[in-house]
Amino acid sequence: MHERRRLEPLGSLEARVMEIVWRLFPATARTVCDRLQGDDARAYTTIMTTLDRLHHKGLLAREKDGLAWRYTPVMSRAAYERALADQTALEILASHGETALAAFVDAAAREDEALLDKLTELIERRRRAGR
Repeated sequence: MHERRRLEPLGSLEARVMEIVWRLFPATARTVCDRLQGDDARAYTTIMTTLDRLHHKGLLAREKDGLAWRYTPVMSRAAYERALADQTALEILASHGETALAAFVDAAAREDEALLDKLTELIERRRRAGR
């Protein structure tokens, strides 16, 4: 069976680079570098290194285009966020079980009572789906 690569949360520069690639793919280092301005501006070589790192983390696919690489996201931003949330939830539940569930419900209630209704709805939908 194929083992899934563990997702890591993105650093601040990685997140900015991914936002640009998600919006403008396929993107080159030059494209990304040109879009980063002000406080986010970075050296071209820093952007190249960041894109390469994101490729090796499995978040970007790339293909050669002359001397440059063109990068394309492997998954959408929504899919990445969901996969990261799923992974984090599984790790927390594996470590803390029922205590984690209780803490999650308490945190949802403190944040917004409507989240408890949404949680109930999601639980009922999951039960109807048979899983």
